[in-house]
Amino acid sequence: MKKNMGSTDRIIRLLLAAVFAYLYFGEVVTGTLGLVLVILGGVFALTSLISFCPLYTLVGINTCPAKKQ
Repeated sequence: MKKNMGSTDRIIRLLLAAVFAYLYFGEVVTGTLGLVLVILGGVFALTSLISFCPLYTLVGINTCPAKKQ
């Protein structure tokens, strides 16, 4: 897999995943919406850790800085 996520994008996703986890485990958001947030947070955390987003590939977005030659 070729990386397609930059550092800023990865940090934002990790922060959102942490907020979603806090909202769910702090019982601020419960039920179906809480489960959706936890799943979305898990996807955000996973994609930021591997620096690859499959949706970006489909849409043609690349936030990873160009390699210097």
